Amino acid sequence: MAIDGSATIEIDAPIERCFEVAADVERSPRWQPEIKSAIVTERGPGGEQTYVETKVDGKVRTLTSDLRFTYDGPTGMSWNQEKGDLKKVSGSWELVDLGDGRTQATYNLHVDFGRTLGLVIRGPLVDILRGQLCDSMPGKLKAFVEAE
Repeated sequence: MAIDGSATIEIDAPIERCFEVAADVERSPRWQPEIKSAIVTERGPGGEQTYVETKVDGKVRTLTSDLRFTYDGPTGMSWNQEKGDLKKVSGSWELVDLGDGRTQATYNLHVDFGRTLGLVIRGPLVDILRGQLCDSMPGKLKAFVEAE
């Protein structure tokens, strides 16, 4: 069982600010309530958060993922699970400067639950998780950035 999704929104904020918020994974629980914790265990030479241990509300249980991040600021970032409860997790933010202090933000996510969790996570729960973990992410970023 897997979730694949992509969602896009326009944000009334400069691309640099959108990237700054998205790239601060450690503080992402401030605007992503499904993330229970995000602990940075490695940083890159510029201080970027390159390895983060996350705990996410998976509805059935809390899911742990150790994620490796790469950055291409201010236009994007991506991540892949290196260890965790799920078979595979990968995702990205793609940011486009629309001019006049506006940004287009696209969130992409692939989650493979694997055999064991796939037996538990099915039916309507898959749609709930897709909404929570993918479809709603650009709106959450927009609400947080524009409220500041």
